[in-house]
Amino acid sequence: MKQKYFIGFDGGGTKTKCIITDYQLNPLFECQGGPSNFLIIGTQIVSQTILDLISQTVNSLNISYDQIESMLIGTTGAGRPDDAQKLKNDFISYAESKGHKFKSFNVESDARIALEGAFSGKPGSLLIAGTGSMIIGKDRNNNFYRAGGFGKFIGDEGSGNALGRKGLIQIAKDFDGRGGSTELTKLLERDFGINNSSQLITEVYRNNFNLASFAPKVIEAAENGDKSALKILDEESDELVLHVKSMFKMINEENMKLCLVGGTIATENYYSDLFKSKIKNLIPEVSIVKAENSPAMGAAYMAKSISLK
Repeated sequence: MKQKYFIGFDGGGTKTKCIITDYQLNPLFECQGGPSNFLIIGTQIVSQTILDLISQTVNSLNISYDQIESMLIGTTGAGRPDDAQKLKNDFISYAESKGHKFKSFNVESDARIALEGAFSGKPGSLLIAGTGSMIIGKDRNNNFYRAGGFGKFIGDEGSGNALGRKGLIQIAKDFDGRGGSTELTKLLERDFGINNSSQLITEVYRNNFNLASFAPKVIEAAENGDKSALKILDEESDELVLHVKSMFKMINEENMKLCLVGGTIATENYYSDLFKSKIKNLIPEVSIVKAENSPAMGAAYMAKSISLK
């Protein structure tokens, strides 16, 4: 009897990672290709990338295509079911046009495979706070939950977008004399060359200034003792704690493991330390842990799970 294999893909805006495992989910080979954000570059290009990666894995192990039991890609842009279904349908059509018909191919969000990878398919929660923010989690009965993720206009609390926006608000007040002076104003001029209200308005409203790009400066100012920056980080870390409290209530377990993802809280800095301290003091039932496996492995876990249904 031929050995069966699973393939997991971690699709991002710049590259797609691929991993193939045996039936026991032992990783056997990894490779990577181009981006997978099909909402931007289209499903045709992404389908070609996926098929190329499959070919690399098959050739590396000297196996046949029909030994692939199940495949799953978690990718940017697949958070909505209709979008995910479109990529699934278009890839299947593309693969068949190239003479390949696969047993199982599915599409999930990049956040979902990160969750599955972080806890090796077991229960847990994943707090994402990079450019945007959201929390996702899974209980012991495999029920999936989420909170946040409403985007920069009505959400993204605690994220780079939120930190950057509030930092720029303080600078606008400083320019006008409506608020006290802040080190943030000096950092904006030093690193972005903006030193007056007219420039700030132009960059934000005409040139689509990346709000999240200013978040590290807010953290830097806080580390230097700037009162405005310290207040921003205190408020926004409270918002992240609310995300965690919401998930803890949804999962309804005595204890919850939490993995952190995103530049603002997954790296060592004043903001992440403040957040972790609040979690420890306010929700001691929540323990912050490191991810056990990669998102690509999370996709492989999901591929196997689907094949067993």
